[in-house]
Amino acid sequence: MKRQTNRLGGINVTTVVLAMVTAVVTTGSMVVGPVPATAAALKQVTDFGPNPGDIQMYLYVPKNVSRHPGILVAMHGCNGWAPSFHQDTEFASLADRYGFIVIYPQGNKSANGLSNCFDVWSDEALHRGRGSDPVSIVSMVNYVVRRHNGDRRRVFATGFSSGAMETNTLLATYPDVFRAGAPFSGLPHGTLGPGGGWGGKTPQEWGDLVRDAYPAYTGPRPRVMSWHGTVDSVLPYTMLQEQVEQWTNVLGLSQTPVSTTSPQPGWTRRVYGSGQVEAYTVAEADHNLPLPGMAAHAIRFFGLNHARTP
Repeated sequence: MKRQTNRLGGINVTTVVLAMVTAVVTTGSMVVGPVPATAAALKQVTDFGPNPGDIQMYLYVPKNVSRHPGILVAMHGCNGWAPSFHQDTEFASLADRYGFIVIYPQGNKSANGLSNCFDVWSDEALHRGRGSDPVSIVSMVNYVVRRHNGDRRRVFATGFSSGAMETNTLLATYPDVFRAGAPFSGLPHGTLGPGGGWGGKTPQEWGDLVRDAYPAYTGPRPRVMSWHGTVDSVLPYTMLQEQVEQWTNVLGLSQTPVSTTSPQPGWTRRVYGSGQVEAYTVAEADHNLPLPGMAAHAIRFFGLNHARTP
């Protein structure tokens, strides 16, 4: 695929031909069926706390929420909408089953003619505590902890495209908040920022971008499950390996997988270390993840699939 150089938020970055995104990326997922009549309602929260990114918060609390529920942040792609990502993905139905709470942030940044993106390029977004969308999203998590007795030990992030990029950025900037993440069709943290780029970096250089996001941090790092389609026409499939190299380096793991399996036809799963990093290749998939069934794998990876306690 031909690439071109554009400017993004005043930063020179190399991008794929993003004119294709509008046709492919609307909600950031495939429709998986109507919301059950017994499901809870998605609600907007307007007073959740500090919001330097000036983004909106939508919240899904299942009717049979656990007494001390886990928290999942689920983020749409560019040109997408939080309510659509809620309706068109399986995270809410899984929350109904297991009793965790889902936060759906609404991105509002513009980039390369796209709208409703999450900030993954500014200095504020790429470094802990400096502002923009990551600070706003952590405020949303803190709101759920305060108002719904959320479990700080079980906070996770997932997303598609721009939301997947923000997932990696949240894991880098707030490793003490997010225990794991599952980016679908994303890019490594720092790709679109100063010193980033679309390849040609060593694992050490990718890892340094994460370490630079929070230089003082010495605690445990989040686990990561990355997904990418082999015929992604928007973000190159090679970005899956770049994410693997980034997170295995950060976690001090070998670049060689300990196992390679096929969970179902067309999927290849590579596991690194003792399961801290997983990479899923989806054969013949375009820029349209998560496909039906994939969200359940992410929920199991997070450990949110145990029985709820109403």
